[in-house]
Amino acid sequence: MDRLYPSHIEAVAEALANIFGENKYADREIARVLKADKKRGSKDRAFIAETTYGVVRNYRLLRHVMGGSKPRKREDWWRLVGIHLLSEGYELPAWKEFGKLDEDALKARWDEAKADRALRESIPVWLDKLGEEALGEALWTPTLAALNEQAPVSLRANTLKTTPGELVDLLAEEGIGTEPISAAGLRVTERKNLFATKAFKQGLFEVQDFSSQQAAPTLEVEPGHTVIDACAGAGGKSLHLAALMENRGRLISLDIHEWKLNELKKRARRNGVSNLETREITTTKIIKRLHDRADRLLLDVPCSGLGVLRRNPDAKWKLSQDFIDRVVKEQADILHRYSRMVKPGGKMVYATCSILPRENDAQVAAFLASEAGREWTLEHKQTFLPQVEGYDGFFVSRMVRAGE
Repeated sequence: MDRLYPSHIEAVAEALANIFGENKYADREIARVLKADKKRGSKDRAFIAETTYGVVRNYRLLRHVMGGSKPRKREDWWRLVGIHLLSEGYELPAWKEFGKLDEDALKARWDEAKADRALRESIPVWLDKLGEEALGEALWTPTLAALNEQAPVSLRANTLKTTPGELVDLLAEEGIGTEPISAAGLRVTERKNLFATKAFKQGLFEVQDFSSQQAAPTLEVEPGHTVIDACAGAGGKSLHLAALMENRGRLISLDIHEWKLNELKKRARRNGVSNLETREITTTKIIKRLHDRADRLLLDVPCSGLGVLRRNPDAKWKLSQDFIDRVVKEQADILHRYSRMVKPGGKMVYATCSILPRENDAQVAAFLASEAGREWTLEHKQTFLPQVEGYDGFFVSRMVRAGE
């Protein structure tokens, strides 16, 4: 976008004030401001969304460059946006809302920040220390840098309705460029509104990161299996499992939130999924009734989300050590209780969108060393890192239960 428009900057500033001042979620706030003016074109909408995310991603760094004070007034947010746009190569118009930005002073503060990793990568000090302690400086530094980049967009072709090759051609007809990255995965090379395409409305694909796409195939499902997705959420991995099962067998998606399962039902209808049933986890009886019933179990458990910071950059400002401690306990509890749903000889995948060993390798090791895990053997595990594979940080592991 070559020109800057006051209404666009106002929308960004409004979103930022609510994200940081009212603790709103960035994705929902961006959706709200975009919905407020439906006359905007795709380039205008993209500018507002990407600029907002850019400021959120670099909030601490931009504050330092601005002088360190916390933005409070409309003019403060405008100046913060202005500094970000300067860093992106824009030439700022002489609007009074931007105030007088001394570019030499800004550059001096920017250069000063380069020596401080937490400041340079714009992350809370406590979270930077936690990452270094968990991964070591040599691994954490490039991981953090990659997590502070803009996330690529990946799709998964719905093989119940199309093939990846056909999808490439269909999307090309709608002006969207893609390239294959896995058996069913495509990377978007030319961005447009994917959800407005005929291909999406017909259920030919789902937007799903490459790393997340690894969970379902790792489970090694087969048509005719009874498969349980026990932390299904809105069901991206459930839909992938249904495709791998070729709509044959029984797929049970569980979650504690009914609204997420309702969203999954809508997505399943669009995807042409016919072997899915959903169950809200309202009591422990729901799990007990499924003991020894599943050939395969997917546990994509709640986690810190540290692997998807570039996709959800506001999460680093909302995370706390207390939250991570609580979610680690929850993960262990889910592993111990839910694993009982697997039949003897069956398999289970434990996955997170975190890069912390405490949530990943250590959880698996602790489970296998426990009474609940004594019948289980680890078959496979892998940590995906953004600077290595180029996509989200993700952990996936597969365990098999001894047969009778």
